[in-house]
Amino acid sequence: MPEHVIEVSAATFEREVLEASRSAPVVVDFWAPWCGPCRALTPVLERLAAAYGGRFRLAKINSDENQDLAAAFGVRSIPTVIGFRDGRAVAQFLGAVPESQARAFIDKLIPSPSQLEQARAAGLRTAGDLANAAGALRRAIELDAANDAARLDLVELLIELGRHAEAGPLLDAVRPDVDLEARIGALRAAIAFAQSGGDEGRLREKLAANPGDHGARLALAGAYAGKKRYREALDELLEIVRRDKDWKDGEARKQALNIFNLAGGQPDLVSEYRRKLASALY
Repeated sequence: MPEHVIEVSAATFEREVLEASRSAPVVVDFWAPWCGPCRALTPVLERLAAAYGGRFRLAKINSDENQDLAAAFGVRSIPTVIGFRDGRAVAQFLGAVPESQARAFIDKLIPSPSQLEQARAAGLRTAGDLANAAGALRRAIELDAANDAARLDLVELLIELGRHAEAGPLLDAVRPDVDLEARIGALRAAIAFAQSGGDEGRLREKLAANPGDHGARLALAGAYAGKKRYREALDELLEIVRRDKDWKDGEARKQALNIFNLAGGQPDLVSEYRRKLASALY
């Protein structure tokens, strides 16, 4: 078996394809010994695996011997080639395509220099090295100005560092993308929450004097959210909804949804308050 090419079965698929694709892309070739087009395509894929020198792995799966696996991925004709990255299938093609087309397919799977810097930044951030993580993300954006995912990562990091004045213009530079809308909205809300600040003591005094002061309660929720005190913020927003769910066209509900996006790393909290919000609304 050529280097960077492996035979995979149902028993080894999770380890050799799904887990392995988190480190480098895996190109899965569903084939069978009797298949003429497969015999034409396999040498092309093997040459490319050698030429790319480990930048991707080629996994060959005999569809006759692994029919359940082929069925799981909707393989109805062979050869079927599926590209995996980060533990999931992201692209595929059918049939014995020319080498130029196969190469173009693989090039789209392999991380660009910008994406590699973005991945390096994620590792640095996990290690707590926020300054160098920010530098790596700036480098990712320099390498590819269209890498809005890296731009959003940098916005999130700057918010965490309290550098909101830098985060705002970066967020404004992100191009409209339906897949990014929720994250953009959450980050924009995070900046607004942090910048709104507010004197918590003064706001609580106002509410003690007038519990129906929804403006003060909304400001207090924003002050809490800016400090990532999401439970306290949601409690204040729920109180507004309970008192007047239509206040300012449902502003409290909208801000609660923003906090749900911001608190995505706390699924139990989000689930609890989604239920409470639904109960308050209906």
